[in-house]
Amino acid sequence: MRAQEQFDTFARKYPHPHQPFYSRPHITRRRWFQIFGAGVGVSCLAGPARAGVVIKSNSVQTQNTARNVIFLFMTGAPSHTDTFDLKVVDGTTPSNFSPAQIGSVLWPSGLLPNLAAHLPDMAIIRSMRAWAAAHQLGQHWVQIGRNPAAALGDIAPNIGSIVAVEKESERQQGQVLPTFLALNAFDAIGSGYLSAAYDPMRIAPAATGIPNTTNIDGQSRMNSRWSLLHTLDDKLRVDSPLGQTAADYADFTTSAQNLMYNPDVQTAFNYTADDSTRYGNTSFGNACLLAQKIVAANLGTRFVQVELGGWDMHQNIYGQAGKGGLYTLGKTFDVGVSAMLDDLKKSGQLNQTLVVMMGEFGRTVGKLTGQAGRDHLLQQFVAFAGAGVKGGRAIGSTDATGASTDDPGWSRNRDVKPEDIEATIYSAMGINWTSVRYDDPFGRGFEYVPFSNSQDLYGPVNELWQSS
Repeated sequence: MRAQEQFDTFARKYPHPHQPFYSRPHITRRRWFQIFGAGVGVSCLAGPARAGVVIKSNSVQTQNTARNVIFLFMTGAPSHTDTFDLKVVDGTTPSNFSPAQIGSVLWPSGLLPNLAAHLPDMAIIRSMRAWAAAHQLGQHWVQIGRNPAAALGDIAPNIGSIVAVEKESERQQGQVLPTFLALNAFDAIGSGYLSAAYDPMRIAPAATGIPNTTNIDGQSRMNSRWSLLHTLDDKLRVDSPLGQTAADYADFTTSAQNLMYNPDVQTAFNYTADDSTRYGNTSFGNACLLAQKIVAANLGTRFVQVELGGWDMHQNIYGQAGKGGLYTLGKTFDVGVSAMLDDLKKSGQLNQTLVVMMGEFGRTVGKLTGQAGRDHLLQQFVAFAGAGVKGGRAIGSTDATGASTDDPGWSRNRDVKPEDIEATIYSAMGINWTSVRYDDPFGRGFEYVPFSNSQDLYGPVNELWQSS
């Protein structure tokens, strides 16, 4: 574990501090002015990415196998040893979990029966270890791939926003959807210091599609009002004397108008009752349904974040009589994700869509607590499918209880960290993870993945694409 020791030494030199869950929020007067100043800087940078932005990067080989990413965020932190890193504990693990050896993977086929059929397409990283076992901090960390409390952490963009800014030049005429879409994820981290144009469009699935994309007075009346609006104020919208903020506002209204009365958009966002039933007839299932439809529609969306909360099971994790707890949430996840993978595979989209499944950390192992639940633990899993990932296996392994990494299973020979997952997503999308943008409000240079350019501290898990 020499590499792990070197990594830990670097982490001590450049700490990744975090507060425990019981710490009360505190902010100093100086820190308040720092944040206020950052906010001013962000507002001044509104608008699409400037053409003259200086970006420096090292020469690296990206995987470049994915056109799209569907990021399934299991907020609340699922128990890894009851799901994707199953450890059978005598007298604790329910017998109806029906553990089964599927290839090299021990799987809870009674809890997640449908996903069992998709294991040949899935690779599970079991040597993943979070930095912080606090929900808000951990969830933020996963989405931005760095310490939220570190320099630039407050203004760091979501991984999806970096994908959006990097793929801006690839957008084609008629692609009216935003590059970054968040389904059932209204608290998703946004574009940070980047333009709000790279924020996710946050929406909840509905069988009727996107709300407010028709007008009560009809399409003809709407179009005439739209024309009148531009007649009256285009002088303030186009090359606006009011500055970039007004131009951004014009861009937003135009983007919204492009979604109205658009049959392609309606087709991508509408779904039938039968479709919803096949996906489990849940809000999460409907989000999975929309995710695969939207990437297949090729209307501009390249990164979809879907959230399923409720995994924070400190009490009654196994529910009662096979109901509640993991049984309820597990079924929701199992049915929704399995149907999505089925449809992605049938349409051929799975070959170019990277599906990522993870929470913010894991849960305690072995026997349950006195409240019949599991508490917070840094050890966790992350699962991948699609975009050329070699499935049917686990990368890395944990000890007999699942409490810590036994074998990292990858070239860096240490725990996998959230920053490595970020680098993996970028690499799959053909994005150089060592890039440093010199357009941040502090003038420090914003690294896509921290410490990857100068120190090579983090990098993609290339083993996902290599045969075992």
